[in-house]
Amino acid sequence: MPLKEPEWDLVTRWVREYLLDTTDPHTQLAAEFPPEFVSALPLTAVSSENARALVQASRRTIERQLRLVEVIASNDRLSVRPEVAKAHEFLERLREDQHIHLSRDNFRTCVLKNGTEVFIDRQSLRETLRGFVEDPEKWVLLVDGAPGSGRSYTYNLIRHIGQHSGFRPARVTLTRTSTAVRVLRRLAEFVADPHAGVSPLNPTELNDLLPSIDDAVHWIVGRATAADDRFWIVFDECDKLDPSSDVWDFIGKLSLAIYEHASVRGDQVPRLVLLGYGPAMRQLPYDVRGSLCRDTARVAEAADLRCFFDQYFHESPPAALADAGEATEAAIADLVEVAVEEVLRAASAGEDSGESYMRKVCTATEGAIRVYRSL
Repeated sequence: MPLKEPEWDLVTRWVREYLLDTTDPHTQLAAEFPPEFVSALPLTAVSSENARALVQASRRTIERQLRLVEVIASNDRLSVRPEVAKAHEFLERLREDQHIHLSRDNFRTCVLKNGTEVFIDRQSLRETLRGFVEDPEKWVLLVDGAPGSGRSYTYNLIRHIGQHSGFRPARVTLTRTSTAVRVLRRLAEFVADPHAGVSPLNPTELNDLLPSIDDAVHWIVGRATAADDRFWIVFDECDKLDPSSDVWDFIGKLSLAIYEHASVRGDQVPRLVLLGYGPAMRQLPYDVRGSLCRDTARVAEAADLRCFFDQYFHESPPAALADAGEATEAAIADLVEVAVEEVLRAASAGEDSGESYMRKVCTATEGAIRVYRSL
């Protein structure tokens, strides 16, 4: 299970207090990390800055995360303090995360977030995302579909893949009243250094709106590109935007800025994901047409649920059936049919809570998984 932000803050404190409380950080780190990795770190005479730089660089891959926490957990100064137990807990979690990363196809995962959230079907999306991640010439992903079909739910799979592919999605949910300035401010909060604060860029101070948006998107892309983290910028519920909103211009210019920065900065440039962005909406600039990937969401049906439960029950068979051979297959087939029937019944019979049918299907499936895990 990946570490959360407060836990990485704790790791950063340990690094500062126990590993880099020295006037010679290069020598200290050279004994524990590869020389090319250490030489690329922007080390100074300030231990807090060095700790942040080391942790940020290490978080880019699971292997580096694991190595960093291994070094911390074995540190002599930390080993005599009660906190070392927490360090070993982090170490075990990262080892489990690495095992999952190496042993499973993360694009095909059906149960996310340590078994508490499901992602049903969307096989075309999974392969589209795989190609999007692996293709250095693709920078914009468009996801369309009918309302309630799970377009926004795409973000959950993106978050999961980001944990294993080394990027962080920054989501802005759009509404009818969204403006370019509000979107800019939200993105600035994501890409700014959390320890330095948001840079004071206020596009409303400029007289001409179009140059203001142009300057703003290049500023955002530049900050995201220069950050230690790799970002995916996700705009959710694009279909809720007012047709006259200046956010349409912002999105178009942002996609073009990403395209232009990519030729110079390559893979460090952020990618853009537009959820709920249909073909009838404002067309993106002509230059980015070759950088697009598309997918269409649809509501999961009985066949999709059957495939989902069949995959999950085979990946995590009941312990009592694990060595039963053909009997296991028959038992799993029965479990699949029962689960599908119960999920469809629960989704159809649920009270009108304002949730979409797809959301009800997911909620019922998560309930079925919890019952299964308790057996």
